[in-house]
Amino acid sequence: MTEILLADFLLVLLIFIRLFAMMMAAPVLSNAAFPMLARIFIAFVVAYLTFLTIDKSHIVIDANLVSLILSGTKEFITGYIMGFALSFIFNGISFAGHLIGYDMGLMMAEVMDPTQETSNNVIGEVIFYASTILFIVINGHHHLITAVVSSFKLVPVAKYTINKPVVDLIINYAFGVFIIAIKIAAPIMVSFLLIHIAEGIIAKVIPQIQIFFVTQPLKIGLGFIFLIGLAPLFVFAIKSFLNCYELQLSELIKSMGA
Repeated sequence: MTEILLADFLLVLLIFIRLFAMMMAAPVLSNAAFPMLARIFIAFVVAYLTFLTIDKSHIVIDANLVSLILSGTKEFITGYIMGFALSFIFNGISFAGHLIGYDMGLMMAEVMDPTQETSNNVIGEVIFYASTILFIVINGHHHLITAVVSSFKLVPVAKYTINKPVVDLIINYAFGVFIIAIKIAAPIMVSFLLIHIAEGIIAKVIPQIQIFFVTQPLKIGLGFIFLIGLAPLFVFAIKSFLNCYELQLSELIKSMGA
């Protein structure tokens, strides 16, 4: 009886490690504003519910200390990769705001985000937190937890998950950061390219004019007008990228189970 209880406890512990590692890596769930005790409690509750639903007949756990450390490390890596894959999308969205702020001339208006321990211009921060709110609205955090729970069917407990398909997918997702940023920022970048061309023409035609002092307030004002006018497009694009993460996560889990 004692051996059965010990095996069940160790299995719950390994499931908990995978879930907790995912929550430590996923951008929204790993935010410093989300209390650590709340994360531990949610991960433990979900781990126990997962333990009650998965098929435990083919799971064998060695109670040896070295084996447990190795199994826990494998579970941590598996969960961390699942959460870390989501960070590429949010990094691309934040980088898009960085590019927009750069074109608007707000590079000096940088702010420190203590929850992310990074600095970005104000436009990048606004777009990042808007995407965070949108992620919660479309129940992205629910899908993330559900996907990790479902991963135990394809990726057994204590399975080593870093293989060539997984590495290739992570590299592709990393390249996608720049693609996401350009797709979101492209309308405003193209608009400001035309403004910069006009600046150059005016500077050549009227050399006496202080073109920076004349156009800088204009660029900031036009930038905010463009942001307001293109807000529905930004929401649609960000929502599409976040929805695509569901397919990316499914593909990643299948690669881990290969």
